[in-house]
Amino acid sequence: MNLLRFYDNLENFLRPGKALVITGPRQVGKTTLLKTFLKKTSLKYRLESGEDLRIQELFNSNDIAAFKEYAEGCELIAIDEAQKVKHIGQALKIMVDHIPGIHVIATGSSSFELAGQVGEPLTGRKITLTLFPIAQLELCKLYNPFDLKNKLEEFLIFGGYPEVLTTTQKEEKIRILNELCSSYLLKDILELERVKGSKILLDLLRLLAYQIGGEVSLSELGRQLGIDYKTVARYLDLFEKSFVIFNVRGFSRNLRSEMTKKSKYYFFDNGVRNAIISNFNKLELRNDIGMLWENFLFMERQKKRAYHSIYANSYFWRTWDQKEIDLIEEREGKLYGFEFKWKEDKKVTAPKEFLQSYKEAEFSVIHPKNYLEFIL
Repeated sequence: MNLLRFYDNLENFLRPGKALVITGPRQVGKTTLLKTFLKKTSLKYRLESGEDLRIQELFNSNDIAAFKEYAEGCELIAIDEAQKVKHIGQALKIMVDHIPGIHVIATGSSSFELAGQVGEPLTGRKITLTLFPIAQLELCKLYNPFDLKNKLEEFLIFGGYPEVLTTTQKEEKIRILNELCSSYLLKDILELERVKGSKILLDLLRLLAYQIGGEVSLSELGRQLGIDYKTVARYLDLFEKSFVIFNVRGFSRNLRSEMTKKSKYYFFDNGVRNAIISNFNKLELRNDIGMLWENFLFMERQKKRAYHSIYANSYFWRTWDQKEIDLIEEREGKLYGFEFKWKEDKKVTAPKEFLQSYKEAEFSVIHPKNYLEFIL
């Protein structure tokens, strides 16, 4: 599969005096993206790994003269696995502030480590890109709409990780996803947050995997796992920051009938979700098609918005009497409601309570016949 990623030409995002920070889940192709760009750039560069002890020592020194000597003759400094360097944000700040005309790229898989160290030191000095598992809008460069729809079942079951998509054998796809979950998915959390073991983290993810599309109670999760709700909240926050799950809150403008205190969670990738529950059955043998469809559409929409710079807030909407809308987007002063249905049903309309409360809102039902318009 010869696929160009959406951020294929990183030069479009490089600015002197600013660091380009590329984040995203492990194994989605950040290093490949960086090395592919470096092969064709005309800039004189140095590529380093944050795992290199020599680089860690230099970047932790805060020695401006040493940084200038290190970068002499270079137009671009690229640091892969930058989250491995303590205080990486301060080091990047020194480079962009004190080395005139230098370009800097830093990639990292762990947003809670990278963003936490990069955020404050690089305020106003960085451009951040998030690389996701391969998006449908990237695949449309290889497949026409007919072929994309024919492969929909594969995407719903096995997701969009590059290595999975480039493998044709089902058993090999399953092996790759199981390896991803066992070796990479929780690696940053276990290394950087010193969580004692992965079992309880995987147990928590399994519970979430069976609740896609439903509100999640932290107290109930804690009761099932034998831990307090504060610990559950901490683990969920770590999952979010390490690109495992995506949190969505309830939408409300303070109407008493609306539910807002609970959250819904989606997985960054359907294949990871299915690996966690060890279910790669065909759709005809499953009872969770609605969950797979909702998770797929939600995340593909997030990819589209990120890649096309569509700025919006995401919510779900639900009332105490179970009236609901799967996704609410708040953008440019308007509300857009989307209901996800695996089977087309022309009888589905927006709840009267929603239309009465938010008269300016638009509403659409997304199903397999029209979904490409929603995510491409």
